[in-house]
Amino acid sequence: MRGQWFIDGTWQPLEEEESNLIEQEHLSCFRGQRIQESFEMDVSKSIDGKDAVHSFKLSRNHVDWHNMDEVYIYSDATTSKIARTVTQKLGFSKASSSGTRLHRGYVEEASLEDKPSQTTHIVFVVHGIGQKMDQGRIIKNTAMMREAARKIEERHFSNHATHVEFLPVEWRSKLTLDGDTVDSITPDKVRGLRDMLNSSAMDIMYYTSPLYRDELVKGLQQELNRLYSLFCSRNPDFEEKGGKVSIVSHSLGCVITYDIMTGWNPVRFYEQLMEKEDELPDEEWMSYEERHLLDELYITKRRLREIEERLNGLKASSMTQIPALKFKVENFFCMGSPLAVFLALRGIRPGNTGSQDHILPREICNRLLNIFHPTDPVAYRLEPLILKHYSNISPVQIHWYNTSNPLPYEHMKPSFLHPCKESTSVSENEGISTIPSPVTSPVLPRRHYGESITNIGKASILGAASIGKGLGGMLFSRFGRSSTAQPSETPKDSMEDEKKPVASPPTTTVATQTLPHSSSGFLDSALELDHRIDFELREGLVESRYWSAVTSHTAYWSSLDVALFLLTFMYKHEHDNNAKPDLDPI
Repeated sequence: MRGQWFIDGTWQPLEEEESNLIEQEHLSCFRGQRIQESFEMDVSKSIDGKDAVHSFKLSRNHVDWHNMDEVYIYSDATTSKIARTVTQKLGFSKASSSGTRLHRGYVEEASLEDKPSQTTHIVFVVHGIGQKMDQGRIIKNTAMMREAARKIEERHFSNHATHVEFLPVEWRSKLTLDGDTVDSITPDKVRGLRDMLNSSAMDIMYYTSPLYRDELVKGLQQELNRLYSLFCSRNPDFEEKGGKVSIVSHSLGCVITYDIMTGWNPVRFYEQLMEKEDELPDEEWMSYEERHLLDELYITKRRLREIEERLNGLKASSMTQIPALKFKVENFFCMGSPLAVFLALRGIRPGNTGSQDHILPREICNRLLNIFHPTDPVAYRLEPLILKHYSNISPVQIHWYNTSNPLPYEHMKPSFLHPCKESTSVSENEGISTIPSPVTSPVLPRRHYGESITNIGKASILGAASIGKGLGGMLFSRFGRSSTAQPSETPKDSMEDEKKPVASPPTTTVATQTLPHSSSGFLDSALELDHRIDFELREGLVESRYWSAVTSHTAYWSSLDVALFLLTFMYKHEHDNNAKPDLDPI
């Protein structure tokens, strides 16, 4: 936080815009004059408004200078004016009755040691839906993430002379969209619930609307570029020394950020679909005249398309294509993301190569990482959109933040999520498509370790998990993996389990999976992704899955496990440059 003019008593900084205006006015009046040697404030001296040597009007306030050190700000609201008039008639001075004293500079003098460590990596934190309902929430959430990151930096990365800075991106409040049209058509019954839905879930409908989608995209794009330019102006060495930029997006913010980086546009997507349907239809039941007219129409459309392509080519050659963002994205972290669903509905289907380029080219973003809690109802996996058989490969388990000597993520081999019940043979014709469905495969034993998304103090309300069998069964089909809780295990045992395939329940007879894999039970390297994308948080010891389904979507911000995961990849390039860190490998 930056400040130049501070409020007396609380020493909180004024808003930056007002502070800059007051500073310009102050310098224009008192530039070149010396401040008094004594810093003691004589507040007992009565200062009347008539003695002000200079006054300056702001939008909602005005500022009076009595001398270079005595500066007061007054509210111009009607109630404040009335109160000021009454108190002055009673004999009180204007400054003592309704003025707030301002100080140029902070209460403590700065020293050279106060300079923070150099920022080599900035992280833009992008919110999802619900920001209209609770304005400023992303600032609080980013503060929680920053605080968690500072604790992790002190514990695991204290040997680094640099640090990672987290900056909130609040893009929703500046948008006008439909104005108050939706509010005007909202019925009055259960108004509170309707207003909550209008302020949260309505953002999804806005984004799928062809009328308002561009406004949401441009709002986030402009805010990202504005914040980056502002940061670089205040840190001129950042770009010169190769500073890196990552983005952490939550919920719908992941989809909007992805569309900005890739330039995906529904209008262009529709045009591509129409081009495929422009082929000549079946002429079996058409008359000669109909066929002749359709031939002319087809030739005309093809000629029109050629002219449009030539025109677009001339435009492209005459002007340089401006990238959507002013910076290259090093890492794109998705938290609780529905991006996979949006991509699937846009026609993205699994390919036959394990490259991230299938959904997000590396030239746009170096690394894509999808973080989710196993019971988050909004989150979906991305890896099966690249290689289909990864739907039967377990996501990478995110390390517990206080686990000693964890296995580096790049050394963790993919293992099967659901072993096959019966011995099957995969023919060349069937290929990967015959992998058993997760619905019919044995369930994975529940893992009881790691940081709980819900607080242990909430254990008293976890009895809600014992609701009726009907509702429990319905929720289980969406959120649960196992109906029987397994005994808890220590972090040490858990780390050993990650190095070997997960055993099936003792009551189930499981045959060997016949997909190409090594004798250790892991997937053959020829069928692996270049880099893992899906990373799953661990469930806690006293965590109810039904309660977690409600709380997990908003619980990423304060998680130390998430903070360690983020910093691990952001400091990775420095780890590669160092011969040997003096701390445990992450």
